[in-house]
Amino acid sequence: MNTMDTGWNLENSYLDLPEMFYTKVSPNSVSTPKIVIINNSLGKYLGLNTERLKSKENINLLVGNTLPESGFLLAQAYAGHQFGHFTMLGDGRAALIGEQITPQGERYDIQLKGSGRTPYSRGGDGRAGLGPMLREYIISEAMHNLQIPTTRSLAVIATGDKIYRETSLNGAVLTRVAKSHIRVGTFEYALRMGTKENLKALSDYTIKRHFPNIQSDENLYLSVLKEVIKVQARLISKWQLVGFIHGVMNTDNMTISGETIDYGPCAFMDSYSPKTVFSSIDRYGRYAYGNQPSIAKWNLGKFAETLLPLIDNDMDKSLELARNALQDFDGLYYNNWLTGMKSKLGIFNDEVEDKGIIEELLNLMEKHNADYTNTFISLTFDKLDGACLFSSEEFKKWNRKWNERLNSQGESKDLSKELMKKSNPSVIPRNHLVEEALESATKDGNYEPLFDLLDALSSPYEHLKVDDKYTKTPEPSSIQYRTYCGT
Repeated sequence: MNTMDTGWNLENSYLDLPEMFYTKVSPNSVSTPKIVIINNSLGKYLGLNTERLKSKENINLLVGNTLPESGFLLAQAYAGHQFGHFTMLGDGRAALIGEQITPQGERYDIQLKGSGRTPYSRGGDGRAGLGPMLREYIISEAMHNLQIPTTRSLAVIATGDKIYRETSLNGAVLTRVAKSHIRVGTFEYALRMGTKENLKALSDYTIKRHFPNIQSDENLYLSVLKEVIKVQARLISKWQLVGFIHGVMNTDNMTISGETIDYGPCAFMDSYSPKTVFSSIDRYGRYAYGNQPSIAKWNLGKFAETLLPLIDNDMDKSLELARNALQDFDGLYYNNWLTGMKSKLGIFNDEVEDKGIIEELLNLMEKHNADYTNTFISLTFDKLDGACLFSSEEFKKWNRKWNERLNSQGESKDLSKELMKKSNPSVIPRNHLVEEALESATKDGNYEPLFDLLDALSSPYEHLKVDDKYTKTPEPSSIQYRTYCGT
């Protein structure tokens, strides 16, 4: 097909890797594709004409009915530790159509999620439901607006076909945009199934694509480990700062680029508790909110294991170097988190009591079942009423201590408040609002609540007048909110 008038500028450098890392797949046709939503701002950034993307031939490309100009679709092979157990995986319902080279010269994977069976489908149909694809669109775009590294969503297209899970669902394909889809699990696959040369080829490709700044380093493979540790420490700290819970932090869901990926049973925390779990399959809390930093380090340990053959020929020395690098994660994560938490509280400089002030507030929030997002907003705008937390003597004592801390720094109170405004979102994709929008779209065909929610989530740090319904906490319920692996 002719992609020139649309702005497609596709390459596929993944073909430079050994063939063990991918399989070319044929189109899996759907009956009557129709655009549900398209991301105009992202399309423009990528250099695409989103109006022309709505043409029949482009819609057919975005559901996998037709091949891109390069002539093939790619399904990637990878593995992963799922809940601690190693499993062979791969793109069971996704395919790359290529890498878009933007007008700025950046490279982004364009992947079709839900586009049909591949050799890695393991008996599945390779399709996806409309609800889960819209859910990924909402959450990934919210994460982007919250300034958290993430894959993004270019479009959701209804296929016109039914898929069958517990019930009959409308099918859809998500067009996902990522710096790449290389995962810790991709390296695990290379180590288990390939040769040292295959592992080196993947590592060199990753360095060239994501970390060109280290290409002159003496020990390239130790350096790439350190770089991935840095980007993941930064990413996980950002999750914690907004109360985001991924839900399934398997190693196949950890990208080398440091982007959040795979929005299955993810959710945002309302009442603060480190034990918060939403995923229906996480029965023992392995991936609870408070465990996310330690799980990230565990996953990075698995990544380090894959690089041992390359870091040094002496395995003992290689192991020592990798262990030393891993030890940096705790400090990197903590410094990122502490800096972010101080910004949320308007603190500019460093004092020894800062950690205690932060931890005391979090403990009070947990004790009083306080809403995580709204507590920080209330502090930002000095609206300390309504919540039982604020009427407690313990909080009043903390509040005096915090204000004394603010008064002790050189910056004015006004500057502290400006820092807090930039660090505390007014709006997050609250679980009950996401569910309401998805139910309206999938059951009634009414997309207005979804579009309204996306609009409210588009500028969370601007603190414009926001409809109260987007900031209210959900009504109390005896039924715990659960999310499912539908994406």
